Amino acid sequence: MKQRKKIENILRDTFEIYAFQEIKTPLFEDLSLFTTKSGEEIINQLYNFKDKSDREIALRPELTAPVARLYLNEMQKTAKPIKLYYFGSCFRYERPQKGRFRQFWQFGCELIGAKSPEGEAEIIAMAEDSLKKLKIATAEIHINHLGIIRGLFKHFKISNETQEQVMTLIDKGDKKLFEKEISQNNLIEDSRLANILIKLIDLVGNDEILKDVESLIEEFEETKDSFNEFKEIINLLHSFKISNYTINLGIARGLDYYTGIVFEIYVPELGAQKQVAGGGSYNLVEVFGGEKVESTGFAFGFDRLMNAIKDKEESEAIVDVFVAPMSDETRPKSFEICQTLRSSNIKTEIDLSRKKLKKLLNTANKLKAKYVILVGKNDLDENNVTIKDMDSGDQEKIAIDDIVKYIKKKCSY
Repeated sequence: MKQRKKIENILRDTFEIYAFQEIKTPLFEDLSLFTTKSGEEIINQLYNFKDKSDREIALRPELTAPVARLYLNEMQKTAKPIKLYYFGSCFRYERPQKGRFRQFWQFGCELIGAKSPEGEAEIIAMAEDSLKKLKIATAEIHINHLGIIRGLFKHFKISNETQEQVMTLIDKGDKKLFEKEISQNNLIEDSRLANILIKLIDLVGNDEILKDVESLIEEFEETKDSFNEFKEIINLLHSFKISNYTINLGIARGLDYYTGIVFEIYVPELGAQKQVAGGGSYNLVEVFGGEKVESTGFAFGFDRLMNAIKDKEESEAIVDVFVAPMSDETRPKSFEICQTLRSSNIKTEIDLSRKKLKKLLNTANKLKAKYVILVGKNDLDENNVTIKDMDSGDQEKIAIDDIVKYIKKKCSY
């Protein structure tokens, strides 16, 4: 928990530097919020039930839809763009394994009403900035624009049902399976489109592959706006000083509501659960009955992020000072000293089990206390205590009135 809190605070500080403000949404929402546009996989994994008023309720499987609901109910008149971030638990009924739990935590954000390449570039910049501050040097940001494939679907008049089947296949990340389903099993009847899609999702690399993308789609007018927007965003990434990104036309995301830019963040050494974040642009408010408001967001899978943090810092001290009463008659004064230290915001523990000296020092070692205050009767008679430096083993007598000043100086408070 100490390490999780540290990572949470780093993310919180980073998001607030970018002027995002924290919100909280309920753990449960109306079931329809998630069945409207969340994607078949998530719908199959919902924890849903009827409450005592016979209402269909679901534990939230993700946080973008609740934020869209919050905006629709409470924030439509708020000046845009609106920058919101959240940290909370979500629930999906899936097979538990390393990095994949039925209750899991997301730390993410939504930028509402700033549909522009600048807004999308800033979101990606904040994601990269977060990774740098977390010191996850091996993380990779992969970016795509779904408008390109959607444009091809429009040109070839592909049904909505088939579109979602294709997007689900792309999201699985299995290119052999994709090719088999698309061409051999005739999911796409038009062989020309099938060949373009197979080649397109195989394009992964730096800015240079945009030329290959353009050569594949240049004759299809329906793809041009999205492709030009994609190029503009890539150019803006340089302005935001983002260098750690890969263009990957095989990114689709598992949620149906993404329409434009999508991106995922991988930490390769995590293996099968290497994806630690994902996001993109969407227009979910309109789906729920509001006006058309373009938004961009992403979320870190917090549990997987923790797996990617290398320095667990198990050796960090739990307390700075351990107060050790040397006898029953010194215990009352020991508690006074302990509370004086705590009221000065010094992390302090005291013996509550009436242990002997050897066991007291063992306990202090386990807590990794920097100093032990030995409270003995002879010292108290002179209004002193003995303070032992646990690293050097040195001891010195200190007046009781000077303890706080002494500890603060030694511990750099």
